[in-house]
Amino acid sequence: MNGKQVYQVKYFDYAATCPLDQEAAEVYVKAASSYYGNSSSLHDAGDQAHELLEYSRAQFACFFGVSKDGVYFTSGGSEGNFLGIQTLLSSKLKKGKHIITGAAEHSSVLNTMDKLRESGWDITKLSFAPDGRINLADFLNVIREDTVLVSIQHANPEIGTLQPIEEIGRVCQEHRILFHSDCVQSFGKVNLVPVARSVDSLTISGHKFYGPKGVGAVYLNPELRWDPYVPGTTHEGGFRPGTVNVPGIAAMAVAAEKAVGGWEVYEKHYRTLREAFLKSLNPILAKCTLYKADLPSTVGMRINGLEGQLIMNEANQRGFAISTGSACQVSQQAPAKTMVALGVEGKAAKEFIRITFGRETEMEDVRQLGDALVKIVGENL
Repeated sequence: MNGKQVYQVKYFDYAATCPLDQEAAEVYVKAASSYYGNSSSLHDAGDQAHELLEYSRAQFACFFGVSKDGVYFTSGGSEGNFLGIQTLLSSKLKKGKHIITGAAEHSSVLNTMDKLRESGWDITKLSFAPDGRINLADFLNVIREDTVLVSIQHANPEIGTLQPIEEIGRVCQEHRILFHSDCVQSFGKVNLVPVARSVDSLTISGHKFYGPKGVGAVYLNPELRWDPYVPGTTHEGGFRPGTVNVPGIAAMAVAAEKAVGGWEVYEKHYRTLREAFLKSLNPILAKCTLYKADLPSTVGMRINGLEGQLIMNEANQRGFAISTGSACQVSQQAPAKTMVALGVEGKAAKEFIRITFGRETEMEDVRQLGDALVKIVGENL
């Protein structure tokens, strides 16, 4: 801790990361101390680690409703998105150099697309309709004969909308286009089985659902033939190099089981909190722009005339941790990607703030945050 005092804040940034579930933490320690062998080693210690690894793989296959032959473990969402996209490109169903993606994708996807463009790929980025979703007619209009891959995020991390993945998947199948979806924000919050059956690859990340940081999973359609991105890779069936993080994977599986098994209960909790939070904003609602969300745990909004950075700092001084958008870009103080995708420009785009709830969020915390925002607006407008 470097001698710094750790103080308790009221946390409203669960879309950025979650605290580690206590039971998952205990499983991590147990696995790290008792199943410490390299899962690729041929001795008994390696066999024990391998058995735990494969048990966890079967659990995630069940969560996705897929064959465990298509489940691979990674270091998290960013690596999973990169490898998922690159792996699909190695197994494309037809010739072509055209890819379609969303304008508000996670930076790991957009950065991969920028790199692919430098290598000669043609990238089309789709903006959002006013409801925060990709318009299917717009999607159909940009499909070309040489379109080989689509990458569309399932749940938007800033306003909480869900994209029509099943419909997009049907279109991709009709046009022999491979389909990747970043499901980092939706796993454990909705039923992902229909989504997994509509895509060729998807990505999740453990710390978004109370698992450890530095571990994630990718589902890759086992019927596809593909080449390892790093030649000669043997770990995870050639999907990624490096010793497999068996303790982290086992802990992530425990957290995932809780998230998948209880998402309907948590959803009701978040809806109640959301209603109370919006009610607490009544004195300033006329000055707010609120964005509709499919995920009730996410509240994306703008307070007209106030920069999100100012509101975040003021809230932080009062003991509330909120955000101005995806944690992978806020340090750049750039407008939230979702605002840009929605066509919100200039100063208005920098007004965005995001409040996200977790299992630990209590009603009184929500009311206190609402009261704090009302005071902040009163003091600065």
